[in-house]
Amino acid sequence: MIQLHRLNKKPFYINHRLIETIETNPDTTIHMMSGQSFVVLETPDEIQNRIIEFERKIFYDKVI
Repeated sequence: MIQLHRLNKKPFYINHRLIETIETNPDTTIHMMSGQSFVVLETPDEIQNRIIEFERKIFYDKVI
């Protein structure tokens, strides 16, 4: 799970593997497979980088 922030700057965690789409117009909106949506402060690039870092930690820890 990755940490993101709602527009009121409160942090929350999201299961990135359940993200269906991410769009900006102008706020970043994450659409989940369940149909639920979240509007967050982070940009799509920031979200993508957090997902990559999380996955690296998971897979890197398993290799060592």
